[in-house]
Amino acid sequence: MKTIPDYTVIYSDNDIVVLNKRSGLLIAADRYDTEAPRLDLAAEQEFGKLYAVHRIDKDTSGIIIYARNMESHRSLSMQFENRETEKTYHCLVNGRPLWQTLHVDLSLQPDGDVRHRTVVNSRFGKQAVTDFRLIGVCGPYSWIEACPKTGRTHQIRVHLAENGLCIVCDPLYSGNQKPVRLSDIKRNWHGDALEENPLLNRLGLHAYKLVISHPETGERMTFTAPYPKDLEATRSQFAKLYGVDPLQE
Repeated sequence: MKTIPDYTVIYSDNDIVVLNKRSGLLIAADRYDTEAPRLDLAAEQEFGKLYAVHRIDKDTSGIIIYARNMESHRSLSMQFENRETEKTYHCLVNGRPLWQTLHVDLSLQPDGDVRHRTVVNSRFGKQAVTDFRLIGVCGPYSWIEACPKTGRTHQIRVHLAENGLCIVCDPLYSGNQKPVRLSDIKRNWHGDALEENPLLNRLGLHAYKLVISHPETGERMTFTAPYPKDLEATRSQFAKLYGVDPLQE
């Protein structure tokens, strides 16, 4: 069995490192799962000391940026805090929305229940804002673009769930854990059901694009993260079957 690499390098210089991480990696230490594999520790073997300036969920794949010195850390942290960055995610959800675009402004409280899930709480939660756009419907699934304006824990997942949609294979916010299988969507499929490998059997959420200002030069920079193998296989099959492609709109 081939080992999936923890990350690929999108960009690096003396001030920043931009990586495309696999699903299943923490980006920094976590008080609830101290033994889980961590991206920062893996990448520090190549780049030396790295400083986290933002987070994405462990089960989410895609773009993460680290600072390589304290000056860059301060600059990037302020950009995220002041909402000067632009973040774009691609989600594969079960079902289809009744909207083309959706603006969600629901305050969120992390660690709000016994499962350590984030919950909507207008009194004790912090403001969380996400703009959603329907990319296209693919049979029983839909591709959705999510642009979070804030950076709350599990923000995209909770905001979708509160509007009746759940990302495929979401272990926390969806009752539907069924993986995406080609046999379920392709007519006249002739494979062996007992031997079939799912196209996607992990959280269908990918941090696709990030726009920041370089901490040293001030240059506005845009980075995109190619889909990992499992999500790419799903995208390719859906594009053939349904003519919907989030990368070729």
